[in-house]
Amino acid sequence: MLTITLKPGKEKSLLRRHPWIFSTAIAHIDGKPEEKHKPGATAVVQAADGRFLARAAHSPASHIRARVWTFRESEAVDHALIKRRIQQALAWRVHSIADTDAVRLIFGEADGFPGLVVDSYGGKNGWLVCQFQSAGVEAWKVPIVQALIAETGCANVYERSDASVREREGLPLVTGVLAGAEPPDEILITENGVRYAVDVRRGHKTGFYIDQRDNRRLVMEHAAGRTVLNCFCYTGGFSLAALKGGATHVISIDSSGEALQTGQRNMALNGFNDAQAEWRDADVFKALRSLREQGQHFDLIVLDPPKFAATPQQVERAARAYKDINLLGLQLLRPGGLLFTYSCSGAISAELFQKIIAGAATDAGVDTRILRRLSAGSDHPMTTHFPEGEYLKGLLLQR
Repeated sequence: MLTITLKPGKEKSLLRRHPWIFSTAIAHIDGKPEEKHKPGATAVVQAADGRFLARAAHSPASHIRARVWTFRESEAVDHALIKRRIQQALAWRVHSIADTDAVRLIFGEADGFPGLVVDSYGGKNGWLVCQFQSAGVEAWKVPIVQALIAETGCANVYERSDASVREREGLPLVTGVLAGAEPPDEILITENGVRYAVDVRRGHKTGFYIDQRDNRRLVMEHAAGRTVLNCFCYTGGFSLAALKGGATHVISIDSSGEALQTGQRNMALNGFNDAQAEWRDADVFKALRSLREQGQHFDLIVLDPPKFAATPQQVERAARAYKDINLLGLQLLRPGGLLFTYSCSGAISAELFQKIIAGAATDAGVDTRILRRLSAGSDHPMTTHFPEGEYLKGLLLQR
């Protein structure tokens, strides 16, 4: 087995139970040459003085050189660990998630699986969609899939390991069937009384933004009698929630014509009146400026852009983009109106995001109140030791 020895003083983060070990913290790695170059090999991590710290998955190509499986010396990394942690993750979801058949079953480090995402669409008769984003879970892919099938009773498992983070782990981008049948072009799910068609093979992430479930419900609760603008709408999650909640009219904007077509099919699935909705294929930044020039205003606006900052080096540019869309959004919002604004950039902290929004409000010349801080649903938990897990943050503002 590999042994990773840290430099003096670099054990502090692990003593606080942070699960990542960066290459710059490592003094040396001992073990057989073939193990040193094997992605996902289990390693014992020790302090400079030889104290046991953790068992971790070694990733020779990544700047995050190892990801912790366990901080307990007595706990082995084996099939029993995989099964036990899947059982624990499922038990939590069974008791905490309702009104949907689209659930995140495994959420990376928070569930003890560094770099693994597993979403369930359609329950036992549907599909599990997996993203193996790190060398450690990639090495345990077969037993993870076997345990998922055994514990969920769902025989169909599809892989969407096509996120760019895999390249930083030295892993190829892969998609395809891991077990059972090929998914259909669209899987129908229900969330808070709304039906959605999900393309798990080609859609964003695993096909749907499950993390916004609670926030879609919140929009539904505030939409009655309001005109709504949904920006970066994708397949219309917030749009349909607003219509379900009694919105009088919804304009949905996205730069993907294919996603907009799915949104329109979702309209038909739910029997909503086509006259209540407009679907615009456009660049959101340009569209917001055009709406401002036209003198249009809305009672409720949703700004849910894609990730603007994938790394800390992109934060400054991302901050300008977030400020731009929020300034425009606030100018388009009627007095008393509601703005649901989000960032899914892990490199943008909640504190920085609020500062950006405050700057946008100042430049827009409007007063705003924070009614609520927003985050992902409870099937996206985060550990107290791993703040990086809180990638989605948002604010509900009133002008």
